[in-house]
Amino acid sequence: MQSDSNQPPIVNPDHQLPASTDPQKPTRRNGVRAVVWISLLAFFAAGFFLVLRHHEAAPAQGPGRRNAAGGAVAVTSTTAQQGDIGVYIDAIGTVTPVYTSSITSQVNGIVTAVHFKEGQLVRKGDPLIEIDSRPYRATLAQAQGILERDQGLLDQAKMNLARYQAAWARNAIPKQTLDDQEKLVQQDQGTVHNDEGTVQYDQIQVDFCHIASPIPGRIGLRLVDPGNVVQANGTTVLAVVTQIQPITVVFTIAEDSLGQIQPRLQQRAKLEVDAFDRTDLKQLAKGTLLTLDNQIDTTTGTVKARASFANKDSSLFPNQFVNARLLVKTLFGATLIPTAAIQHNGQAAFVYVLANNKAHMRPITEGVIDGQRAQVERINPGDVLATSSFDKLQDGAAVAIHNRQTAANSSGSNAP
Repeated sequence: MQSDSNQPPIVNPDHQLPASTDPQKPTRRNGVRAVVWISLLAFFAAGFFLVLRHHEAAPAQGPGRRNAAGGAVAVTSTTAQQGDIGVYIDAIGTVTPVYTSSITSQVNGIVTAVHFKEGQLVRKGDPLIEIDSRPYRATLAQAQGILERDQGLLDQAKMNLARYQAAWARNAIPKQTLDDQEKLVQQDQGTVHNDEGTVQYDQIQVDFCHIASPIPGRIGLRLVDPGNVVQANGTTVLAVVTQIQPITVVFTIAEDSLGQIQPRLQQRAKLEVDAFDRTDLKQLAKGTLLTLDNQIDTTTGTVKARASFANKDSSLFPNQFVNARLLVKTLFGATLIPTAAIQHNGQAAFVYVLANNKAHMRPITEGVIDGQRAQVERINPGDVLATSSFDKLQDGAAVAIHNRQTAANSSGSNAP
C-alpha cells in the first residue's frame, strides 16, 4: 500500500492569507497619510495667507483712512476765493543813510571841550567840539586893525579927491593932479577890499574852532578827548554824525524787471517798498521807491534802486542788511488759492477739484505768488480744491472731505 505523502495538498478556497502577508497594504496606508498631511499643510498655508493679507490691509483701513464711504480717500480741502494780490519784486538791500558826516578839524589846535555824549541824537547846529581859538582871535584882531587904518586912508583920499575936483572946476590945479588923486582913491579901495578879505578869512578860522553838527542825526562813539591836539586837514576823524530820520534802503533789481518798474515811475506812481529782517519774517518798515540808478551794472546784470523810509521808531539801522519787497502793481479781482493745493507734473501745474464726492484733475495756469497764496487761471471762485492725500488721489477718485477751509482766511493752511 502506497503512502499518501505523494498526493498534492488540498487547497481550501475560503482560507485567507494573513494581513502581514499582503504586499500592497503598507503602500496604500502611506498614500493616505501623505494626502492627509498635504491637506493639512495647504489649509494652514491658506490661513496664514489670509491673516497676512488682513494685516497688510489694516493700516489703509484704520482710523482716519477709511470712512463711511468705503474706499473713499480722506482729504482736506480749501475754497478758491476772489481777491486782490500784489505783484512783488524781492531783493536784498542795505540800509543807507541819506547823509553821513565824518567831521575833521580845519585848524590846528588843542581840543578844549567835547559837548556831546556817545550815541546822542543831535540837531543841525548843535555844538560838538571846541578847539582853542585864542591864536586865531589875535590874528583876527590884527586884521581888523589894518582894515580900519586903510579905511581911514581911503576916506582921506576921497576927501582930497573932492577938493581937487572943486579946484579943477575953478582951473586952480592942473588936470594931472586931479587924475593922480582919482587913481590914489582906487588904490586905497583895493587895499581896503584886501583887508576885508583877510578879516573874513581870520573870522572863518575862529569859527572853525567851534565845531557844530552839520546835519541832524545820531552821533557815534567819541574819538577825541579834551587836551588832544588836532591838525588842520588831517585824517583824524573827530566825530561821525549819521542821519537816521529819514533813511534809505539801497537794493538791486534784475534788469529784466525794469520793464515793469519804469512805466510806473514815468506815471509818477508811488511804489511801496517793505523792509523785512534777515529772516524775511518780520516787517521792519514801510517806505516808497525814490529812484533807480542811471546805469546797469554789466558784471551782475542788475540796477540799483533807492527807497526812502521815515524810520520814526529807528527800526532801520545804518548798514543793516534787509530784505526789500517792491510792490510793482496790484491785481484786483483775481482768483486766489493756497499754494498747498497746487501740484506739478513736470512743467505743468494742476489741482484736484472736489465735486460730488469725487476728485477731478484740472490743469491750471499759475500767475503771481505771494507767500502761501497764488493767483491762478482756469479755476473759478468757489471751487473746492484738495489740499492733502495727493499720493492717493487720481482723476475720478472717490473722496471724503474732512474739513473745509477758505483761501482768504487760511492762506492755504491744511490744519483742520
